[in-house]
Amino acid sequence: MRAPAAELTAPLTDAALVLAYRGGDERGATELVARHAAVVARFLAGAGGDPGEIDDLVQETFIRAFRALDGWRGESAFRSWLFSIASNLLKDQFRRRGGRTMLTLMDDDLHADDDPAATLEAREAERQLQAGLGTLPRLQREVFLLRAQQGMDYDAIATTLDTTPGAARVHYHHAVKRLKELMA
Repeated sequence: MRAPAAELTAPLTDAALVLAYRGGDERGATELVARHAAVVARFLAGAGGDPGEIDDLVQETFIRAFRALDGWRGESAFRSWLFSIASNLLKDQFRRRGGRTMLTLMDDDLHADDDPAATLEAREAERQLQAGLGTLPRLQREVFLLRAQQGMDYDAIATTLDTTPGAARVHYHHAVKRLKELMA
């Protein structure tokens, strides 16, 4: 009996793509990069990665991930594991730059240009948010971005940043409180 066509064309899970890559199918790696590169880049940019180095950091994240694929046992989401690697790369970059942090927002985060007042308001909010994110300690900023930007739950954030879910909640709470104070 033939399987329905929808089942044959369903996208493979990350675990299946990792298994395919481990079995020698380079298309597994290609699909994983295509699936996750943009969100890893967005995380890196929002978390303070040097804008001129985002592409290199994304590439290095995947290089390290594929070299250490045996270290991912599927206990956490593949994307969470990538965020963990990217976070470690950011820590290294932060140390190399002597603790200086530069934050940017993606162009598509800006308001449409069809309403000048709204555009001006959005730019001011962006400036305030950017300044506010820059004042947060690294861990608060990363927890905030993983929660607000990536929609991750506290368990996934804890796994990604090697902390506890309770600590992730506290860091998020403090980050939101501080950003609200600065945006008011």
